[in-house]
Amino acid sequence: MTQYAGWIGGPEIIIILVVVLLLFGGKKIPELARGLGKGIKDFKKATEESGLKDDIKDVASEINDLKTSMDNINPKKILKTDNLSKPKK
Repeated sequence: MTQYAGWIGGPEIIIILVVVLLLFGGKKIPELARGLGKGIKDFKKATEESGLKDDIKDVASEINDLKTSMDNINPKKILKTDNLSKPKK
């Protein structure tokens, strides 16, 4: 049987669970799990409410507006060579 480095098998998981049970006790483990679950729930809620997607859309819209404004004041468009008189030969 070949064992891969970094893989945790069944016996290792059982040993870890026994050690956790001995360290924290049967009454403390549910409290820790509840706290961990609440923390994950709060984190997800905060990331969803942050409005990051809306902020990115606003910034992209402002960049597009600036680009349009810059194109309107482009010196190449203002000084068209067609308006200048051609030198006579």
